[in-house]
Amino acid sequence: MTYSTPSIGFISLGCPKATVDSERILTQLRAEGYSIQSADDDVDLVIINTCGFIDAAVTESLDVIGAAVNEHDRVIVTGCLGARAELVRQQFPEVLAITGPHALAEVMTAVHTHLPAPHDPLTSLVPPQGVRLTPSHYAYLKISEGCDHRCSFCIIPSLRGDLVSRGIGEVLNEATRLVESGVREILVIAQDTSAYGMDLRHRTDIWHGRALRTDITTLARELGTLPAWIRLHYVYPHPHVDTLIPLMAEGLILPYLDLPLQHGSERVLRAMKRPAASEQVLKRLERWRVDCPQLVLRSTFIVGFPGETEAEFTQLLEFLQAAQLDRVGCFPYSAVAGAAANALPDSIPEAIKLERLERLMTLQAEISRAKLAARIGQRLTVLVDAVEEDAIIARSEGDAPEIDGEVIISGEWEIDVGDFIEVEIIDSDAHDLWAVPIDDAL
Repeated sequence: MTYSTPSIGFISLGCPKATVDSERILTQLRAEGYSIQSADDDVDLVIINTCGFIDAAVTESLDVIGAAVNEHDRVIVTGCLGARAELVRQQFPEVLAITGPHALAEVMTAVHTHLPAPHDPLTSLVPPQGVRLTPSHYAYLKISEGCDHRCSFCIIPSLRGDLVSRGIGEVLNEATRLVESGVREILVIAQDTSAYGMDLRHRTDIWHGRALRTDITTLARELGTLPAWIRLHYVYPHPHVDTLIPLMAEGLILPYLDLPLQHGSERVLRAMKRPAASEQVLKRLERWRVDCPQLVLRSTFIVGFPGETEAEFTQLLEFLQAAQLDRVGCFPYSAVAGAAANALPDSIPEAIKLERLERLMTLQAEISRAKLAARIGQRLTVLVDAVEEDAIIARSEGDAPEIDGEVIISGEWEIDVGDFIEVEIIDSDAHDLWAVPIDDAL
């Protein structure tokens, strides 16, 4: 007797942390023998991993769910918007099941209920590193779930819960499998990467016969022994972040820090329930750059937070001018259902938010342009992301995929995606670098 293979269409929305959740679900589905196809195909069931962090993400998720239920009889919703199940159920009562984020077991229970697994699961079809949504040469490595902070603009703890760290041995085993599969860059992510292990009281675990403390510095040091770039994201500025800088100076991990600083006014930061010591932050940045001159710093900021005055916005601009960050993202404040900041008085008109956003990004473009121009003449190692007909698209140690700049090498070259090459920088703008290969690099 033969059986048709049940097919599942999968849609993944949201941040890299949600991407990792999607990869785990896809890996389990493949392990049980399900066929994974595009949700646009004629499939037996559709799973949507949603985002629900800000209103725009909620709207996008609801639109995607609506399109899916119009095209398919069976739809399962998971992810951050799934934590607001009543909202989804109210608009789409025909959805089969709704789960919150990082809910692998619950999703698989729903799948088994509505689309039983094949009779003969072919586990050999699943590679050791699992099913991934990123290109083959880089991967996200999620080291914890949830967050213990209570920032007034954020609802992540209500969506994903408090901090829950993975065991350090489990994390290192996954990283090793990724590198063995050909991954050349590992991007370490969590809601608060530097808090890793705090919930476990930094317990000691045994890995390969050695006792390892469960903390971000120990983890970074061990990851740095792998033959791959190690990049840290979402690093909340806890005091012990200082211990990571020597690892960057030694070349064990990339000299790159993604610090969500959010603002430069101490009053606004207190209203956000964020660390409110801008002068101390500037002193730390200065000290880090002395210890690791090649350090690249990225951050994100919010403009138009309730009550933000013109003087406080000016403080933010002054902070940016003083900090001289390499990469900056900025967002106008957006009210999120359930966030404490919604109750704050003196909301800022949208026109003023957008005007402040434009002023901030204009200033940052000037800073970025000057910083990148200073790289002209430097020799860098870059990682190839794409090979096009007339150019190679690569990234330096200072550029994370999808959010930072590119290193563009014009011409036609014999090289593969995932290769490292040496280049010399010959030109720049406010975002990207142009380079030529160093003799014998290709």
